[in-house]
Amino acid sequence: MQEVRHAAHARHRPLRRRRRRPAEIPAHLGIGRQPAHSPGFTDARFGIFIHWGVYSVPAYAPVGKYAEWYWNALSKGPTDRGKPNPTFDFHQRAYGGSFPYQDFAPRFRAELYDPAQWADLFEKSGAKYVVLTSKHHDGFALWPSRHADQVWGRPWNAVSAGPNRDILGDLTGAVRQRGLKMGYYYSLYEWYNPVWLSDRKRYVEEHMHPQFKDLVTRYKPSLIFSDGEWDMPGEDWRSPELLAWLFKESPSAADVVVNDRWGKGARHKHGGYYTTEYTAGLDSGSHPWEESRGMGFSYGYNRAESIADYRPDREMILMLADLASRGGNLLLDIGPTGDGRIPVIMQERLLQIGRWLGTNGEAIYGTRPAARSRQWSEGAQPKLETGEYMTRYEIMDFVEPKKPGQAIIETFFTAKGGDIYAIVPRWPGAALTIRGASAPSSMRPVLLGREGALKWMAKGGDVVVAMPEAPGDSTRASHAYTIKLPGLSLK
Repeated sequence: MQEVRHAAHARHRPLRRRRRRPAEIPAHLGIGRQPAHSPGFTDARFGIFIHWGVYSVPAYAPVGKYAEWYWNALSKGPTDRGKPNPTFDFHQRAYGGSFPYQDFAPRFRAELYDPAQWADLFEKSGAKYVVLTSKHHDGFALWPSRHADQVWGRPWNAVSAGPNRDILGDLTGAVRQRGLKMGYYYSLYEWYNPVWLSDRKRYVEEHMHPQFKDLVTRYKPSLIFSDGEWDMPGEDWRSPELLAWLFKESPSAADVVVNDRWGKGARHKHGGYYTTEYTAGLDSGSHPWEESRGMGFSYGYNRAESIADYRPDREMILMLADLASRGGNLLLDIGPTGDGRIPVIMQERLLQIGRWLGTNGEAIYGTRPAARSRQWSEGAQPKLETGEYMTRYEIMDFVEPKKPGQAIIETFFTAKGGDIYAIVPRWPGAALTIRGASAPSSMRPVLLGREGALKWMAKGGDVVVAMPEAPGDSTRASHAYTIKLPGLSLK
């Protein structure tokens, strides 16, 4: 995934002794040529995020909150900002007041963890890359990190505690055997790390930098999703220095892609790709970007969530189509259980998306934004609230009429080479009309998944494509359909 690589900042300071002075990092490190078997980051369009760790044992948060923030929520005590703290109350009921968060580590056993089964599911989902939380904000590492054990003064990685196995390494091998790219989420800071709390410079020098380098050197990731950067600017994290090592000296140098979370204020300014979180993403395809979110309200598995909190397959398929039409990727999260299972509903959703991509993936993978991303019906168009973090994004509000006079999205457009793909959220009836378009007389439109070309005609400034008889399968009919239009021009 070497398609996009940026440094978090352009320059870094001279350093002494072990801190060798690296070469200056330009604002853009270049776009490498992609081997035919290794699609670049912006070609992949769909990836799997995995939040899994000690927090997967209590697996609790009030619906609408992140379960992986359990320790942080618990530490606030009985009240949080003057209101009762549900996480504290839950912990008292379930584990008692004398049970510290650290004691969840021996209970994180992952005894049913099957990395080959996980990798098989990811392949069937149609995802092209996987991003595992190597270490979240609680500091627990999923690989044999001696730095974690040393700084915490207790077993605090998955080999020395809990599963007693290299669960990160095992999944990395299984994923790569399936031909998928492997990346890691890595939190720069750790909430209650004793060195972080006492001496941040020492934390960066003696813990964060060497631990990060150990992770990269051992497993050679194709992607780094950095996080937990917001407390300090990139210079204090020494991010430019670390990224110079990553891109010029590390074993991942030729392949790795990084995000934009490398220092306070860096998001959407510096980074190989920009990140958004539980939003509608961005409206521009000029810089690579990725929207990440769970299937419900939490990244980590939350036992408090019910079926009503999980988005249906149709909604996630349309979300993927919408994001791709605007030049973005979808990093869809799963939260395994503490014993190592991917919840069945999450498996089902991934398989449903994979079945749709099996027919329509040509309109998603390797595509770029077309001249316009969508076609609206007549009426007042609802506003799409793009942003960085937690904005309303209900794709069904845009494809199904909610009130009289409201416009809906009739078609999403993507482009690849000289082809336009029209992804329609519902069967268009006898004909699909693409307004403001033209095509060469030799154009042969096809409905993906069906044999034979479709008839079409130019009508004024529009292109009208005759549709075949609607599918009789009501399950298929509930999803989106794709018409490939070679040579079509959108105005």
